[in-house]
Amino acid sequence: MPTLMIQGCTSDAGKTTIVAALCRILLRRGIKVAPFKPQNMALNSAVTSDAGEIGRAQAMQAVAAGIAPHTDFNPVLLKPSSDCRAQIIIQGKSIGNLDAVDYHAYKQTAKKAVFESWGRLKEQYEWVIVEGAGSPAEINLRAGDIANMGFAEEADCPVWLVADIDRGGVFAHFIGTLACLSESEQARISGFIINRFRGDLSLLQGGIDWLEQKTGKPVIAVVPYLHGLDIAAEDAVPRTAGNGGDFKIVIATLPHISNHTDFDPLRRIAGVDCSYATPNQPLPAADLIVIPGSKNTRGDLAWLRQQGWDKQIEKHLRFGGKVIGICGGYQMLGQTIADPLGLEGEAGDSKGLGWLPIVTSLEQDKQLRNLSGQLIANGETVTGYEIHHGETQIIDSAATPLIKYANEHDGIITDQVLGCYLHGLFDSSAALTSLLAWAGHQFAEVVDHQQLLEQEIDRLSDALDQAIDWKKAKQADLNIS
Repeated sequence: MPTLMIQGCTSDAGKTTIVAALCRILLRRGIKVAPFKPQNMALNSAVTSDAGEIGRAQAMQAVAAGIAPHTDFNPVLLKPSSDCRAQIIIQGKSIGNLDAVDYHAYKQTAKKAVFESWGRLKEQYEWVIVEGAGSPAEINLRAGDIANMGFAEEADCPVWLVADIDRGGVFAHFIGTLACLSESEQARISGFIINRFRGDLSLLQGGIDWLEQKTGKPVIAVVPYLHGLDIAAEDAVPRTAGNGGDFKIVIATLPHISNHTDFDPLRRIAGVDCSYATPNQPLPAADLIVIPGSKNTRGDLAWLRQQGWDKQIEKHLRFGGKVIGICGGYQMLGQTIADPLGLEGEAGDSKGLGWLPIVTSLEQDKQLRNLSGQLIANGETVTGYEIHHGETQIIDSAATPLIKYANEHDGIITDQVLGCYLHGLFDSSAALTSLLAWAGHQFAEVVDHQQLLEQEIDRLSDALDQAIDWKKAKQADLNIS
C-alpha cells in the first residue's frame, strides 16, 4: 500500500503535527491510514493496545487516524538516561541500555524491526504516513540511517520536506537540506511544505516561485501559524505557564524528565499559575510542587539535591504546602531507591527524600500496562498507564493508598504529600477536581482533555486541508480523492 514520508529541515519543523493532520484528512475521506515513525528519541511515551511502549507523538497520531496505538507505529524508541546512553525499546519492549557507539553497531538489528513493522502496516492499511526524525541533512548520522533517507530509500517512498518559516531562513533551509543529500535522495523529495506562516501570502509568492523554479519541486502547502494550538510537542518541555491565577503550581524540571504531558491538564485550569521550575534557580513560591517522572531517577534525585530544591521543598512542607510525585517522582519521595543491576546508571542505592513510607528497587522487568481504577478517598475514576522498572513496597501498614484497581492498590496519600505510578492521573476532570481540592484549590471550570485533543487535531487538519494545493499534492505522490 502507498507510503508517504514527512521529513523536516530541522527538529520541531512540524513533522509530528503534519503527519497527524494528514492522518485525520485521510480518515475523513474514508481511507484506512496508520502513522509510522521508524526511530524516535523521546522521554514521553505511551502504553499501546498490545502492551508495549511507543512515543507519545505516535499515540497522538493514532488518535488522529482513529485507531488504537500499536507498537508497530514506532518500532524503535530511544529513551536517553544520560548524554551518551539510552534505553533501547524495540517493538515496544526494552532490550537494555546502550551507549551511542554500541547502538550504532546495533542499528542493523533495529533496521529489521523497522521493516517488519512497516511491512505489517502496509498489509493492514491503505496508506502509511511516516514521520522522519530530526533532519535528513545530519551528515554525521547518515551511516546506517533508519530514521530519514535511509528508510525512504529502502522503502522506495516519496518524501515531503517541511520547514518552519517562523524561525526564519525557510528557503535556505530547503536549499541547504537538498545540498546535503545524494542525487537519488534529492529526487525522492517530491514537494515542500512551508509551516507556521504569518501574514499576507501574496508577499511570500515571489519566494515560492523562486524555490519551485530553482528546484523543480512544488510547494504543496503554506500552513498558517495556528495561535494557541494545544497539541503537546514530541519531547520539549512547554515554555509557557498556564492560564495565570492566584493558585500556584511548580513542576520540578528534572534533567531527564519523562512524560511531562502528565501535567498538561494542570496548565489548562483557569485561575491556576502552573510553571516549570528553571534549573539553577530557586524554586518559585507555590501552593503545590510536583515532582515528575524521570528516566534516571537516582541521578535526577542527586541533581535535585545539588540544586538545593530538597531543602526548599522541605521548607514548603513546613509552611503547609502540598507535594505530588508521579512515577520517578513518587520513588524519590520514599525512603530509599535501589538499583542493584545498574539499569539507570551505576549500580547502588540512594537515600530518598523521606516524605513517604516506601522503598523502591529497580528490577529488570519493566511494568507496561494501561489501567483504570478509583481514587480511594471518593471513588472518582482515574485512567492512565504505568511505565517503570521500580518495584515499590509500602513499609507502614497504616499508610493510606491513593488508588484502588481491581486487585491492587497504588500510591500513598497523606495530609500534605501524595504519590503514585499512574501517568494520566490528572486526565479525568472529576479526579483532577478532587486532587486539586486536596491541594487547596477549588475551581469550577474543567477541561475535557480528550475532547480538547480531538478539537485541536480537527483545527490543525482543517488548516492543512485548506492549505494544500491538491493538484500539486497529486503530482507529488499523494493521490487521494
